Amino acid sequence: MPYWDERFAAIAQEYPDVKTDQYHIDILTAHFVRHPDWIDVVVGSNLFGDILSDLGPACVGSIGIAPSANINPEREYPSMFEPVHGSAPDIAGKGVANPMAAMLAGVMMLEFLGQADAAVALEQAVLGVLAEGKVVTPDLGGTARTADVTEAVLGRLG
Repeated sequence: MPYWDERFAAIAQEYPDVKTDQYHIDILTAHFVRHPDWIDVVVGSNLFGDILSDLGPACVGSIGIAPSANINPEREYPSMFEPVHGSAPDIAGKGVANPMAAMLAGVMMLEFLGQADAAVALEQAVLGVLAEGKVVTPDLGGTARTADVTEAVLGRLG
């Protein structure tokens, strides 16, 4: 994908204080597994980004906790915030989907909209429920329903 390689290099030159690395997708997937601490932000094509956005959270337990965003920093067009897993049609309507990724996508949206206090409150509520480990959905080894997790997070928000 030489075009995107050229675009990446051109944009990187505009931000000399930002450290960048460039990898082929095969070795980057290995780095996701072996050295996740190396990775902060990944810029990639939709195809490779989709693969990596499933791989990363799966390595730590579940894609049900990973938020994602397509951000238009110039705000010329709408930005989009959603769970990495999308709509999960295979479990739709069963009440077992983990709502945390959607909530954390909401955190990202609140941050983008300048609502820092609300973003922090929601993130702390979600992470508190997750850390407690009592109300978790099947993807994380629990038995809680989607509504149970939602109620637990809302309870922490007051």
